Amino acid sequence: MTPPKSFSIRRRILALALALLLGAALVLIVFIRDYAERASDRAFDRLLAASALTIAGAVQVEGDAVIVELPFASFAMFSGRDRVFYAVEDPNGRAVTGYDDLSANLPEMQDAGPIFTDVTYRGELVRVASVGRLSSSASATDWVTIHVAETQNEREALANEILGNAIVPVIALTLLAVGLVWFGIGRMFAPLYQLELELRGRAPDDLSPLDVPVPVEVSHLVQGLNAFMARLGSAMERVSGLVAEAAHEVRTPLASLRAQAEVAMDEQDPEALRRRVGRIHQGAIQASQLVSQLLMDATISHRLENQEIDATAFSAVIEDVRQRLDPDQAGRLVLDLDQAAAVQLRGDRVALREMLRNVVDNALVYSDGPVDIVARTAAGMLELTVSDRGPGIAEGEKALVLERFTRGSSSGAKAGSGLGLSIVKRVVEAHRGTLVLTDRVGSGLVVRITLPLLGRSGGRNKRPAAGGMIALLAAMLVLSPNSTEAATSVYPAPQPSAGATLTIVGTTDTPLFARFIGGFQLERPDVAVIYEETDTLPMFETFLDGTMALAPDLMISSAADLQVKLANDGHAMAYDSPYLGQLPAWAHWRNEVFGFTFEPAVIIYNPKLMGADEVPRTHLKLAELLENQSERFRGTIATYDIGVSGVGYLLAAQDQVISSNFWRLAAAFGRVNAHFSGSSPGILNGVADGSLALGYNVLGSYAFARKAAGADIEIVVPDDYVLVLTRAMLIPRDAPFPDLAKAFVDFALSPAGQEIAASETALGSVIPGSSGEWSSEAIAARGRGILQPIALGPALMVSLDQQRRTRFLDTWNEIVSPKP
Repeated sequence: MTPPKSFSIRRRILALALALLLGAALVLIVFIRDYAERASDRAFDRLLAASALTIAGAVQVEGDAVIVELPFASFAMFSGRDRVFYAVEDPNGRAVTGYDDLSANLPEMQDAGPIFTDVTYRGELVRVASVGRLSSSASATDWVTIHVAETQNEREALANEILGNAIVPVIALTLLAVGLVWFGIGRMFAPLYQLELELRGRAPDDLSPLDVPVPVEVSHLVQGLNAFMARLGSAMERVSGLVAEAAHEVRTPLASLRAQAEVAMDEQDPEALRRRVGRIHQGAIQASQLVSQLLMDATISHRLENQEIDATAFSAVIEDVRQRLDPDQAGRLVLDLDQAAAVQLRGDRVALREMLRNVVDNALVYSDGPVDIVARTAAGMLELTVSDRGPGIAEGEKALVLERFTRGSSSGAKAGSGLGLSIVKRVVEAHRGTLVLTDRVGSGLVVRITLPLLGRSGGRNKRPAAGGMIALLAAMLVLSPNSTEAATSVYPAPQPSAGATLTIVGTTDTPLFARFIGGFQLERPDVAVIYEETDTLPMFETFLDGTMALAPDLMISSAADLQVKLANDGHAMAYDSPYLGQLPAWAHWRNEVFGFTFEPAVIIYNPKLMGADEVPRTHLKLAELLENQSERFRGTIATYDIGVSGVGYLLAAQDQVISSNFWRLAAAFGRVNAHFSGSSPGILNGVADGSLALGYNVLGSYAFARKAAGADIEIVVPDDYVLVLTRAMLIPRDAPFPDLAKAFVDFALSPAGQEIAASETALGSVIPGSSGEWSSEAIAARGRGILQPIALGPALMVSLDQQRRTRFLDTWNEIVSPKP
């Protein structure tokens, strides 16, 4: 019988009301949408034009060359998720600075403008503002063209916000009208009551599909109930089949026992009676073995489902099996364990014991000679082989004997249940191992089992105290050389899984970053990690050149401006981490660059070479000290070599923006012949051993760790302002395993990752409210200066402009290395 066609009560009643409201609502929404787009374009076009005009105001002509020193304000007005591009062309159409290919399809300006154009650039629609700047030189007067482009995510978001806010009244009135109609249709849902009565009136064992006419809105529910009852019926059939199969297997030997006993009761011949009793004994052994195997199968199933897992010594498993054997049988075992006896397995001890016992019992039952047990370890795995000289198993039966209640043709009259190898297979698979049956040369069977080992020392399951980690970091800072060569470290997965390898390229020192890797592997023990340590500029340049030795899934750098540049140029993958809501707005950009540390730039000094009362606590006081006591401090002051260190250049560029005394301080460095280093550890080593008196702009994370480890240094958190940077994470767009990279980003921003940053590594936790000695609040309390975090965003790219960087470095080198 064909069920009645479904119908919708809601659709019938609401059709007329919606028809009356729909026409007016659509017209109004179209008008609001057009207005929102025009209003958004006007607002953002003004910002775009202001940026282009700001750059135009910085255009200068020296001789016949156009010079542009990009103002920081030109990009500071941009915020949010949009990428920013720019280009400056001289009167001959040659690129002066910026993105050379941006102006390929844009006209040269012959007036001041601005002119706005929508073009596709690097696979994304951008809005371009073009302005002209009239320049005059000794040879000619002509127009310089400035283009500034911005992606349109934010303007679309503003248009959608305007639209959403404007149509709220329309939606509210529509919903109110619909609600009034809806209120009157409650009594029309009688089919739902019929469905309820149908379910209540059913017998407990009636799992037939529901056949009740219902509205369309409820039909999916009925389909879901029918599908559920079908699955439940199938599951009950499987359980019943299993019970019946087990009952059948037990019933057969019991029936045989009963028959043999009845015949024996009437047997008068003593010799025949003895044979009958022997058959009864054999049947009892078979029944006992079958019941024992069934009970053990149920026990192991329960333990594996409840994941009763712990560290188990392999030698203990071997000893358990030997103790359960008769002395004669145990004497047939030939053990060759080498170093494997001392290894640790992660699993259920009872299940592992029964796995090995079933394999050994089969070998002892089906062969008469010695049984060889060989164990070896390699690549984090234990390989166990059990070999006998029995009849073996035919090639076509090797897969079949691993199933329940199945025995090979070579088993003959030997007693058995057909459950042993199926139990072995289940235990091996539950412990993420492999089971292989092969023929032994000559005759016999070889059972080869491979199981993953616990971590090398089990240390990954315990976190060392913060003091121990700080001591390790201090030793690393003292011993590690200042090298630009990459160093690769491999961290195997505690519980290996095929293909699960995360590759990270970063600038954080390996012993320090290992704590984050260890914490991550506690949560993802199936993931192996490869970490390549390098420096900021080489990492940036080799990535762009495509010459990286490893294809990274995640890139981590303390030079946040270089990371923002990569993201702005389209090399980063966006990811909406669940922890973004807790991350400060300055510590992430476009959901592509994520900061996870809080590291202030501090001043360090050697207390044996400088008194606490004379140490400068502001940038101006430092400049005055070096000016007034040049001879005393000659050759004993150190800071970054900003031409080599990406972090050093970033800090210097930010110092220039904030401090009016920056170039005075640079001149003071030149006056005392300051020492310039490529890294914080190099400066720290010099101050700690007394060859340097003072270090400027050293990363506080390294300094705090060295001082806590007992180094002879003191730390000054400046009283005027304190630059704070964050190590930035970025997932490359072509990452081989982006899901693993996203998982690591989540871990670094999670409470567990931030706890490592705040306690074990002294890198500082960036998320407010994190616990630990080095939380952002605790670091801020160590000084009186205004904290100035270096915000991730387009403004950082200003200092990376080709001309600005070149002129900045030329000026720096001229001041800090004055010629006689």
